[in-house]
Amino acid sequence: MNLSQLFEQNASKRPEKMALYYENRSYTYAELNNEINKLAHGLANLGVKKGEKIALMMKNSDNFVISYYACIKMGFILVPMNFRLVEREITYIMDQSDSMMVICDTEFEDVVVKAAKNVSAIRQIIVTENPKTEESLLLQKVLSKNATNPLTEIESSDDIHILYTSGTTGNPKGALFDHQRALNVMLAITGTLGYNSEEKYIHIAPLFHAAQLVICLLSGLSLGGTHVIHRDFNPEVVFKDIEKHQITNFFAVPTIFSALLSYPDKDRYDVSSIKRFTYGAAPMSASLVQACMDFFKSPNFYSLCGLTEGGPSGIYLTPAEHITKIGSAGKDALWMTESKMVLPDGSEAKSGEVGELILKGFTIMKEYYKKPQETAETLRNGWLYTGDLGVKDDDGYVYILDRSKDMIITGGENVYSVEVENILGGHPQIADVAIVGTPDIVWGEIVTAVIVTKSNETIDLKELDIYCREHLAAFKIPRKAVFQDELPRNASGKLMKFQLREWVSSDTQNEIK
Repeated sequence: MNLSQLFEQNASKRPEKMALYYENRSYTYAELNNEINKLAHGLANLGVKKGEKIALMMKNSDNFVISYYACIKMGFILVPMNFRLVEREITYIMDQSDSMMVICDTEFEDVVVKAAKNVSAIRQIIVTENPKTEESLLLQKVLSKNATNPLTEIESSDDIHILYTSGTTGNPKGALFDHQRALNVMLAITGTLGYNSEEKYIHIAPLFHAAQLVICLLSGLSLGGTHVIHRDFNPEVVFKDIEKHQITNFFAVPTIFSALLSYPDKDRYDVSSIKRFTYGAAPMSASLVQACMDFFKSPNFYSLCGLTEGGPSGIYLTPAEHITKIGSAGKDALWMTESKMVLPDGSEAKSGEVGELILKGFTIMKEYYKKPQETAETLRNGWLYTGDLGVKDDDGYVYILDRSKDMIITGGENVYSVEVENILGGHPQIADVAIVGTPDIVWGEIVTAVIVTKSNETIDLKELDIYCREHLAAFKIPRKAVFQDELPRNASGKLMKFQLREWVSSDTQNEIK
């Protein structure tokens, strides 16, 4: 059994059920399966062989879904790419992954063509609409007339996709998964969250991201749910589609939740159909979670704390646990996964001790593709070392403090950026904030705040210092503040802290006395 077989079974059992809505197009399961099969046979006619890699450079769309499933039905290995990448980054991923073909949206054709010139393995570029170059093929012309299910034998050990990490600390690494691992994530999510065939999903976060792709799309199509695909994030359209399609399952990253709460006409729409909210991919403050619960009038929120390398999988916090442990990442690991917090010597961390979250189970990646040293550093004795630092409380609930590489050491004291970000995030004039360490001759590093103020607001630095002293130990208080219009975040909402460090390293203004 694999994901493509489950999809084909749904198309056979319930052919007339609606599978997907995208803009002005819609597909039943039978119709979607036919389109997938025509592309699968068409790609095979172009000479693509089982085990070869095809990169996707696409925004969310029906074409993304069709391309993904066409490839996995034929045993091709998918390489979804972040469509915000620049030429250098695209070249790196295509080359490092050994991709031999790219399927891209028209708006990305120019940059993909330029990047492909530096990757000798690329044999063909396929464009969704109106190719600009003679070398590129129109997706519609690749389609075969053959709409039957391919007969390619897919083994559970065959590779399915390479998911590149966010690259928040430098070049991304490709997490390699086989069909069995992808199926295991689907089973783990379904068993943990209670998905069923009547779910209606709305896809807002990018489908190249592991959470939206595997947790929502692949799991939902395997169960026979209905999917509403959004190409770009527009709060008004999101609210309209929740009401129109009676969405039942809503996953979003914290920045999307925050934007929805800030939408001025949010109270005009009926969002009562949603029976399950999940959030993850980046830290979400307890105050934002509570504000979401209040607006949506629902306690049914799940926190998912995982990472790409985990499938994604990790630990989670149930709605019942939110009552007393809101702000925690959770206690128990998803089904098929186990977790623990460990000290640098490998021993298990006790309550109150800062440890690293590690994971083990049947959903974890095989390896970082073609990176044996990084794989050995991350996968040790069967355990995935996540790099997330946190503490357990007396009840065993984990509170994430920081990434191990982002911890600030100032005057010999450890400062965890998430803690300080949560405090400053509660300031009434602050819309967004990030904490990084700035090199300092005396202290080694000083705590630096990069702040985005709310519209038409200004912050008095002396008042900010007083606010911090009411909530933080003296050594945790930012000694420097840098103001920006927005913070650099990747598609999953994670802060690009290596970029922030570059910004603040040369800024000598706004020192907080």
